[in-house]
Amino acid sequence: MGYLAKTDRIDARVLLQMSEVINQHPEREKYIRPMPDAHRQILAAMVARRRQLTAMLTAERNRLHPSHPLSHASIRSIISALKGELARIEGEMAIHIKKHFSELSELLNAVKGVGTATVAVLLAEVPELGSLSRREISALIGVAPVNRDSGTMRGRRTVFGGRASVRTALYMSALVGTRHNPIIKEFYTRLVAAGKPKKVALTACIRKLLTILNAMLKKNEAWDPMYHQHAS
Repeated sequence: MGYLAKTDRIDARVLLQMSEVINQHPEREKYIRPMPDAHRQILAAMVARRRQLTAMLTAERNRLHPSHPLSHASIRSIISALKGELARIEGEMAIHIKKHFSELSELLNAVKGVGTATVAVLLAEVPELGSLSRREISALIGVAPVNRDSGTMRGRRTVFGGRASVRTALYMSALVGTRHNPIIKEFYTRLVAAGKPKKVALTACIRKLLTILNAMLKKNEAWDPMYHQHAS
């Protein structure tokens, strides 16, 4: 930018110039996260709280066996309380989804491997689902392989960034799908047989599952095994 010095005033000027360049991007609007409506905000709060409770429950369970026996009663008491609160949040979440997102949840739940928790995360944290192309939605969540090339060097393709919490939920769904969803299972088996590392194959399954769900919502069509012919 031609600046040799660094001050708060210079930093502000550089950031202003960068924002002006970004604002001129012809497809800028496509990458701005839409503001969630009131119902989605409530669901997002429930999903976040469920995630917190799950993390606390895991932490308490991990403390149980290394702890002194005198601490076990206290830890079990906390575990019981967390289980109760988790069940309460999940119950409220199910009622909220049924009341405000019933059609979308029915479409998503019909896909084998996609459970209630994943549906809640998708509804709360991916309002763009069904409105973007398969490449755009994959990049948004962070499961699109990114090139690392320079000159004649061809780097290893990697995935990173995106929405980690959504990626985690889809990971579990894809993992279940490799066993119980015929489309994902066949895709995973074929990639592993071709020599792909299992982690790479599973990431590809996450991307395939995401693009299938995106296509379903875009067309407002129910789960159909024929989706695997054009989802990748």
